[in-house]
Amino acid sequence: MDVGPGEVEAMVIDPSFWRGRRVLLTGHTGFKGSWASLLLSEMGAETYGLALPPDGTDSLFEVTGAADGMSHSVGDIRDLDVVRAAMERARPEIVLHMAAQALVRPSYEDPVGTYATNVMGTVHVLEAARHAPDLQAVVVVTSDKCYENVGSLWGYREPDMMGGHDPYSNSKGCAELVTSAYRRSFFQRPNTAHIASGRAGNVIGGGDWSTDRLVPDAMRAFIADTPLRIRNPAAVRPWQHVLDPVLGYLRLAEHLATAGDAFAGGWNFGPAAESEVPVRHIVDNLARKWGGTARWEQDGGEHPHEAAYLKLDCTKAAARLGWRPLLSLEEALDMTVAWYAACHTGADMRRFTIGQINDVLRQAHSHAAPTSRTASPSG
Repeated sequence: MDVGPGEVEAMVIDPSFWRGRRVLLTGHTGFKGSWASLLLSEMGAETYGLALPPDGTDSLFEVTGAADGMSHSVGDIRDLDVVRAAMERARPEIVLHMAAQALVRPSYEDPVGTYATNVMGTVHVLEAARHAPDLQAVVVVTSDKCYENVGSLWGYREPDMMGGHDPYSNSKGCAELVTSAYRRSFFQRPNTAHIASGRAGNVIGGGDWSTDRLVPDAMRAFIADTPLRIRNPAAVRPWQHVLDPVLGYLRLAEHLATAGDAFAGGWNFGPAAESEVPVRHIVDNLARKWGGTARWEQDGGEHPHEAAYLKLDCTKAAARLGWRPLLSLEEALDMTVAWYAACHTGADMRRFTIGQINDVLRQAHSHAAPTSRTASPSG
């Protein structure tokens, strides 16, 4: 890895903490999980993954060969016995629970499956975790949509009410309540692990091919030279590159393992205020950066409810964890478009993606903007 363990004064994580550490990562074949898998591999962690099969040969997990350097296991967190077996096999010191049904609109189509995965899947992970003998810390990844959205113009803070209008958002609020109940019931005894949850905004970055998500929809449309159709261009979201919250989750795990229950509970890992912009701003910039005939238009059809405004207050993470988002919105969009352009032209995507990871880690040390992996696929 390009960043050494001594170069951590300004970093959001300590690479030496992760070297050789046993980590169970659920959801490792997904978008956020694949970035986490590659990052953990770069730092020398002994990573065990448990997830459903990757979604197609063009998935981030497949095109980067993320299975190399980790123990890759296919299984469904809705099955308690599967989760228990994975926990026993990994004997983890750290559990990062990222497996989820992660989209709003599919949750309307399959609410039962969404609750089964996001709520009971979390129950299964925590139930198996409380019997893991070497476990030090668990980070449960939920969402900014776990909060009861009352239309506040202020950022939601960690003590605010859980809720959610749609099944996805509500299931994430339920997962937070499950995490809190397990922490208070089973993980506050002597010599037990310390439990926390991480809540992030709308993540963007290379390798996300999910349907009905803004950036993947835009990239598919631009590649096919068709207009991107947008439901609500005025909706404001907290946009951030996927590496920023992933680094936040890892920093939180470090603090849980080394400083204990003082860092238990919920934590927001959202972008800077200037990255909270309308959908229109994002698609205008994506089209400009992609170039050519890239364009968008508004979809005037009927659509399920989606919150018009949502933002996070991340004061707690800044003050107590020393965490801050490393990438501006402009840098995040540059990195994202560069990734899809590189993939479209047949670049070595493992090399390219790890290059972006190391650029961001160098930026954390030097406070310089990443450049070498945003200019061209061969950089």
